[in-house]
Amino acid sequence: MEAVILAAGKGTRMHSQLPKVLHTIGSKPMLAHVIDSAESAGARKIHIIVGNDGEQVKAQILNSASQVEVSWVIQKEQLGTAHAVLQAVPYFETKAQDDHILVLYGDVPLIKPDTLRQLLASTRAGAIGILTLITKNNKGLGRILRNESNDVIGIVEEKDASDLQKEIKEVNSGIMALPVARLESWLNRVENNNQQSEYYLTDIIGLAVSEKVAINSVVVINEIEAQGVNDKSQLALVERHFQMTNCKQLLEEGVILKDPSRTDIRGELSCGNGVEIDFNTLFEGSVMLGDNVKIGPNTIIKDSSIGNGTQILPGTIIEGATIGEETTLGPNARIRPGTILGNRVKVGNFVETKKAILGEGTKANHLAYIGDAEIGKNCNIGAGTIFCNYDGANKHKTILGNNVFVGSNSVLVAPVKLEDDSFVAAGSAINTNVPEGHLAVGRAKQRTISGWKRPTKNTKS
Repeated sequence: MEAVILAAGKGTRMHSQLPKVLHTIGSKPMLAHVIDSAESAGARKIHIIVGNDGEQVKAQILNSASQVEVSWVIQKEQLGTAHAVLQAVPYFETKAQDDHILVLYGDVPLIKPDTLRQLLASTRAGAIGILTLITKNNKGLGRILRNESNDVIGIVEEKDASDLQKEIKEVNSGIMALPVARLESWLNRVENNNQQSEYYLTDIIGLAVSEKVAINSVVVINEIEAQGVNDKSQLALVERHFQMTNCKQLLEEGVILKDPSRTDIRGELSCGNGVEIDFNTLFEGSVMLGDNVKIGPNTIIKDSSIGNGTQILPGTIIEGATIGEETTLGPNARIRPGTILGNRVKVGNFVETKKAILGEGTKANHLAYIGDAEIGKNCNIGAGTIFCNYDGANKHKTILGNNVFVGSNSVLVAPVKLEDDSFVAAGSAINTNVPEGHLAVGRAKQRTISGWKRPTKNTKS
């Protein structure tokens, strides 16, 4: 089975320079979701129909989609859905009598592989399979026409429908499974005698009926699966459903979500046992939470792993980091890419780390910047400490051994190394190495001036 995905629509109602199918659901382009579903349903090759912005779409999808073979087909003029599918016909690799082409849409991102497999199962003996839904919200959708025996005999677009046909609640999703052996002949016979002057793919249903080809319908149970995204309102609707589906799965797995409506998963989140997640939390990319991890409110975690028993306090941002077990972060800590924290580490309020390794038991409790650093075990980084890693042109590393104490409001000017058990006095600027067990004091000598008078403010004349 091969699949065709229509992705050439301009999406004018999105009011965006970005091609419609590249707008994201769960931080992944809508088109990438559809590709994944087609592959999971068994598609061995996928033909993607794109318009004039095809290169932009292709560049984005190549970075996010699965490894299934993809052919890119240009539809230079948007002359309708039948015309779009016709452009892909020369690229089909199969002409087998019993094989089918699955027709999908790049702006219908929530279609499930199981639903597509049901649709394909309905196409035995060369039948056409169409995915329909029954809805009260049928505005703008093609109506399914049936005869007295309840057989599908056609699909009429709303603009061409009579008043009586507009009352029909069963509508066309657009998703079809079509026999490849007959498809080209049907497509070449479709005419554009309609209100839009377009070549509708739905018109092949009438042609098939005239040739006594069976039309089998599968009704989608949850209509959100077939929800197309044509504007920002629909995009928000689909995004929220996607998020709530993710949260429901987490709840079923035993994760405590204090408020699922305020939890966003924009990627892949795996959780161990006993995980608690508070409100206004955002997960991006690939995130792994170990057992008994607690995530406080207003946190963001991206592409990181969090060890067992670790607590993330409110307002903390973690990106591209590896966090050990029984560690505490925050509140309001910022953990930047390349950070590796050992077990039982404390990175407290308003502490920022970047490309920093902190060994087991090390603490930086308040108001520090730790960049390009390698810190041993059981060190103490005082409040206001700055690791000066940048000389205006290059980054340099600061290395601390085990059991190092850095007093408050100190500046460590890299490259510099503080050996085991060394001690830095508060308020020091350190730019030379400190030997093991030594005290380093880098302060200017204090002067106390007698007879000094406080300046007075000038009065305006």
